[in-house]
Amino acid sequence: MKVLIVDDEKHVRHAIRMLVHWEACGVTEVIEAESGDQAIEVITAFSPPVVLTDMRMPGKDGVALMEWIQVNSPATRVVVVSGYDDFELVRQVIRRGGMDYILKPVDPVEINEALTKATQAWQTAEQDRNRHTMQAIEVNRMRPHYADKLLTELVSGTANTHLSITPLREELHLPAAIHMCNAAVMSTTQLDADILDKYKTRHTLLGFSLINICNEFLGNSQTGIAFRHLERMDEIILLYWGEPSRWPLLLQDIHTGIRTALRCYMHIGIGSFGAFPVAAATAYQEARQALWKRDMLQAADWLHHSSLARQAVRLPQLPEMEEELRLSALSCNASRIAAAAGGWIAAVAELPSVTAEQLVGWNQELDWMLARWLNDRPGDAAGEELADEHSSIPALPIDNRGLLSLPLWQKQVENRLLAAGQALTPSHSPSNPVIRDIARYLDAHYDEDISLQDMASRFYLSREYISRKFKQEYGVNLSEYLCRIRMDKAKLLLLNDKLRLHHIAGMVGYQDEKYFGKVFKKLEGITPGEFRKRHSVDPQPLTHTAHDLPRHH
Repeated sequence: MKVLIVDDEKHVRHAIRMLVHWEACGVTEVIEAESGDQAIEVITAFSPPVVLTDMRMPGKDGVALMEWIQVNSPATRVVVVSGYDDFELVRQVIRRGGMDYILKPVDPVEINEALTKATQAWQTAEQDRNRHTMQAIEVNRMRPHYADKLLTELVSGTANTHLSITPLREELHLPAAIHMCNAAVMSTTQLDADILDKYKTRHTLLGFSLINICNEFLGNSQTGIAFRHLERMDEIILLYWGEPSRWPLLLQDIHTGIRTALRCYMHIGIGSFGAFPVAAATAYQEARQALWKRDMLQAADWLHHSSLARQAVRLPQLPEMEEELRLSALSCNASRIAAAAGGWIAAVAELPSVTAEQLVGWNQELDWMLARWLNDRPGDAAGEELADEHSSIPALPIDNRGLLSLPLWQKQVENRLLAAGQALTPSHSPSNPVIRDIARYLDAHYDEDISLQDMASRFYLSREYISRKFKQEYGVNLSEYLCRIRMDKAKLLLLNDKLRLHHIAGMVGYQDEKYFGKVFKKLEGITPGEFRKRHSVDPQPLTHTAHDLPRHH
């Protein structure tokens, strides 16, 4: 804590310095000023919590200084040290928020008591200010979530009466009279793999970016709002209450804006207009159905209306091909797996149309089938080897126009069957080839943001299986292995004196230099700076690399 002493007499300032028990009051720095004008400069620059000031000084006197503090630094506590026993001066001090009025010559007990009271008052007020600030931050942080909650309830049909939307009107400052409304829906699940891979560790940022783009157009026209559905986190909903004829044009602007800003092709489902607020839920359901029942085989427009009744067509059934798929997986033969998967994909290609809803259903059916194979193994009920449907299913096989890519889908199916076969026949090799592939991937991509979840998605296995098998193969878990690779690379880079530590941290996969230093010291016993100094003149042999770690088979 800083304290400022203001007095035009040097010997008075010196006396106060000598008499006060600064450390007992928590004071770490004492600053001096010779006048009120100089004191203002110091307060502006350093914001001392407590000021001890004289009253009679050339230029700005104590009264003028206190007036300035009241306006410009109201949190500062002031104690007056004066040689004038003047009632009018005392009244001026009290009126301007002074904590105490001490007469010269200064009594040690009085000055220490006054300073203690002033510092304690400032600390109490500071705690209150911090608490109010944190409350304000929390309120501001929760407000968007609260708005999303109210809007989610509206489109879910649980808050569609005029009485129940009163909180929504107050929160979003909706127009007083909204007669008609409509809704549109987009889903991040229906984006191509390239854009999802770009945001693989920042899915929330992708959603926020899309919402911000939508609200930029909706906000400019003041005719709607975009928000995230809290029960379907992949969905972004656009609620519109403006002129119906303007709605398609506005959606065109939004679609173009997304393509320009994010370089992705976004399909949007749209509902029909109805009376607000009751029709909001109906419009949302129509828009969602339009999006998920769109034909993914045809290069149709990006805007989709509620699907018309489709001609009944018999869909290919995975169970009918299960035995062929299982035998191909057990063979662990890439050509045989490709032939079996190709039979399934060819059957789908014969269909007149394929919806996004059907595609998700087939992928889930394949997941259940593979999980059942693993659960049926004699003496082994650990069916967690393959990735679970909610956390690790690869992105839908969609191209950059949002259409179904049959070659990409076939590759995904082949990878899943191969992973299942290797999990079902673990004894075909003295070491696990998939785990070795994961280790090689870590060796090549150590500078990227990699998590166990990323590896589960990329290699079509569950996090639990990878974690268990990796430890068996290398004697350490995946994060420890990756950390050792990064530290070995960092030690090589530290030998180059021209590279700054924050650059080295980024080059080995750490965005936070302090965290990098903490991890380095934990593993090496010294800081990166100490390592650099120790090896700058007489380099010592580096310690073992990740490849030297013991392997267990």
